[in-house]
Amino acid sequence: MSVIAEGLIHFHQTHLHSKFLHRDVTIDFYIPTGMPEGQLYSLLLINDGQDLEKMDFKGMLEKLYAHNTIKPVLFAAMHCSKDRKMEYGTAGHPDYMNRGAKAGKYTYFVMQELIPFIRKHHGIEEFVDKSFAGFSLGGLMALDIVWNHPAEFHYVGVFSGSLWWRSKGLDDGYVEETDRIMHARIRDGKYAPWLKFFFQTGVLDETADRNNNGIIDSIDDTRSLIDELVKKGYDEEKDIVYLELADGKHDVPTWGRAFPDFLKFAYGV
Repeated sequence: MSVIAEGLIHFHQTHLHSKFLHRDVTIDFYIPTGMPEGQLYSLLLINDGQDLEKMDFKGMLEKLYAHNTIKPVLFAAMHCSKDRKMEYGTAGHPDYMNRGAKAGKYTYFVMQELIPFIRKHHGIEEFVDKSFAGFSLGGLMALDIVWNHPAEFHYVGVFSGSLWWRSKGLDDGYVEETDRIMHARIRDGKYAPWLKFFFQTGVLDETADRNNNGIIDSIDDTRSLIDELVKKGYDEEKDIVYLELADGKHDVPTWGRAFPDFLKFAYGV
């Protein structure tokens, strides 16, 4: 375990062996310092945690806490593995190329190993609330876990989410209205009124436009998933934030610029 403690954020890294994933998972923890004894924390899990250093996540948090902008949060950022395209996805429903076949095992890891480990590792019996965030395919995985375990979570942050995830190839009879896996899960799922959603896309996320409507797929898929949430009962003004960046790309710097907006939405003082 490596430890760096300075300023307003305490950082340390540890490793958890997962029996479900058959590997050691590297986890980075970011915790605000100087909190009163007995302080209650929220918990935010973040997929693709290896990318946070690139966006100076620690510096971002230092600024937010220096200005008393967000409430106390324990951040747990899980590094992905070389098997990322198999571990991230939609649990029990791989895409048309069988990617995401281990997403169910990753879900078991999060729910049955990671969260209990965090409680024990930090001596915290309960959190104010638990939330999940992720980037690209990691954003899809975060959304899938939250949607399928609504009693356990409150907020979800999806940055350039891979919401195109589909059960059929474009040349194999793909139908927009039925074959996007996460959209179907929202339609088939149940409304949980406490859930809140944050979606970020960038106009420069990609160039693909499979239905030739003049809107790139990343934006199209995100907007239509929001439509499904609204049909399910969520209020587009109160329950959902959609941030579209005109100069946003599918990269870490873009997600780093957007992340404070999510933190203010979920944990703003």
